Amino acid sequence: MTVSIIYHAKWRLKSNPKYVWTVCKKMVNTNTSREIKKTLFGNGKDAGYYVDGRFVKCIDLKNELEVIPKKEYCPF
Repeated sequence: MTVSIIYHAKWRLKSNPKYVWTVCKKMVNTNTSREIKKTLFGNGKDAGYYVDGRFVKCIDLKNELEVIPKKEYCPF
């Protein structure tokens, strides 16, 4: 039995474009195809994600997000 899930990515990090957010507000690592869970840090006060081993707050992520463009420049 095989179950496949299709996510539609809409936003990504400017500093690390392999992390994208879907339309249903889930964070996915496109290299590993894994969903990244939202976690709490510091006695449950700060909500955020672990991006490449460092914790980033959701408040700080709002400044780093960009909409994924329809077409990207490809030199080939």
